[in-house]
Amino acid sequence: MTMHLGMILLGAGGHVAGWRMPGAEFGSENLPLLRRIVASAERGKFDFVFLADALNTGLDAHPGMMVRLEPLTLLAALAMVTERIGLGATVSTTYSEPYNVARAFASLDHISGGRAAWNVVTGSSPDAAANFSRDKHPPHAERYAMAAEFLQVVKGLWDSWDDGAIVGDKASGTFADPAKLRVLDHRGRFHQVRGPLNISRPPQGHPVIMQAGASDAGRDFAAATAEVVFTAQGDMDEALAFARDLRARTIAAGRPADAIRILPGINPVIGRTEAEAKEKIAQLASLADPVAALKVLSDRLGHDLSGLPLDGPVPELPPSGMMQGHATQLASIARRKRMTLRELRDYAAVSSGHRVLYGTAEAIADDMEAWFRSGAASGFVLQFTHHPGPLDEFVDQVVPILVRRGLFRRNYEGRTLRGHLGLRRPAWEDAASGGQAHQGDH
Repeated sequence: MTMHLGMILLGAGGHVAGWRMPGAEFGSENLPLLRRIVASAERGKFDFVFLADALNTGLDAHPGMMVRLEPLTLLAALAMVTERIGLGATVSTTYSEPYNVARAFASLDHISGGRAAWNVVTGSSPDAAANFSRDKHPPHAERYAMAAEFLQVVKGLWDSWDDGAIVGDKASGTFADPAKLRVLDHRGRFHQVRGPLNISRPPQGHPVIMQAGASDAGRDFAAATAEVVFTAQGDMDEALAFARDLRARTIAAGRPADAIRILPGINPVIGRTEAEAKEKIAQLASLADPVAALKVLSDRLGHDLSGLPLDGPVPELPPSGMMQGHATQLASIARRKRMTLRELRDYAAVSSGHRVLYGTAEAIADDMEAWFRSGAASGFVLQFTHHPGPLDEFVDQVVPILVRRGLFRRNYEGRTLRGHLGLRRPAWEDAASGGQAHQGDH
């Protein structure tokens, strides 16, 4: 088995000041730039690119998230200029409706020929509530209960039509086989959805399900439903403990231990020497707006840190119910390295809550290999400080090393995202009549 590589697609880069670097281009609404970024990732044979998203904004937001195109609209456009790379996006279950989401992702899967993925999130920011006629953000536990039902409904809608239901028989005049249609008729605590979906079954059966929750509720949800899990640990032992825990929960949920691809986030900064890589990080730090950088850290930790002494220790903070994975990782590294708040602020400006890998291409490949071979990671989701430049350096320098070591693919072997990830195509089962499941493809 080889490792899997995905990339977080942020037109302004992952660093709060990356857009200010000499030679950097920017803009999460800059379609020509986004096309070139995705083309580079596809040239590197990445499994997928992934659009993080949120439903709120502000002048103090990360430049990559302040303004941005609606993810599914953008991915449909990118599907037209790519051939193999997977296309994933965040869509909230708290501020969406199952029928619309099922239809949109089924459409993307058809348009892309089976390359769609949905990052199922409950929504971490309370600010989003005011944009959706809500007085307040639902509590953490309730959001996960809503998400579980939401995903159940969406999968049921994707299974409205059996494979091959659209027959188009001119001689008989039969366009669709009624025996291969299921009416969902869901009535639950949060949703009432009759169905069926007005689009045939997606090429992948179901688009790939991604998830990133780190709380107990998030891990249980991932264990029961996810096929790719994004995670954030800065230490291999912590990552191994997370992987063991998630696999145990997956078995308890009645699924195989290897049902999930676990992808820690990394931010590679490549130099001809380690010193040169550190100089790049220092240059980025010198360009960062300290207020914006502290806001990024506050968002990741779920607490307003403005007004606290920057040269004092990082305070012990209670869980916030927001980005718990990022918060845990940042708190852990602050303790291990005895960081001041200023030092953690500058680290988070580079990492956005993920691990920063800096050094030569060989050293970065060594680190990735160690995590992969240990079982701490099935692969990695990468974020780059700015574009273009760092992604091309990774594709041209690190990927060939991984290929030579037999750790990564030389070429795509399949055409669907499920194929890239080694995931089985879900079977269609006629629950209403008790019929036999149709065997899925790999």
